[in-house]
Amino acid sequence: MNGRLELWLFVAQRISAAVLAPLVLVHIATMIYVVQGGLSAAEILSRTQGSLWWAGFYGLFVAAAAVHGAIGLRTIIREMAPWTGGSLRLAAGVAAGVAAGVFGLSILVLGFRAVGALT
Repeated sequence: MNGRLELWLFVAQRISAAVLAPLVLVHIATMIYVVQGGLSAAEILSRTQGSLWWAGFYGLFVAAAAVHGAIGLRTIIREMAPWTGGSLRLAAGVAAGVAAGVFGLSILVLGFRAVGALT
């Protein structure tokens, strides 16, 4: 594969991890706080609906998770593919990229549909 592409994917995955880390901590802390306060999922949604802040927070969360997960899945597929040879390795790389792209796009679509419930 192209070394420049691999470098950019490496950087993108590290940036998405840096974005995800504080978002996950805020999400977990918020969920612990509201569940201990006795709020149900319906009550939480009723309080967050219409909030652009929460929609932006979870929109960023979804985008970072889609990027991070897709790149990670691509790497796992490429490492686990048993093909060795030049053309087979290229085919495995293309297949891994397509599978990761479909996965990332699916996460984006489903995640943004969920975020849409907040607006």
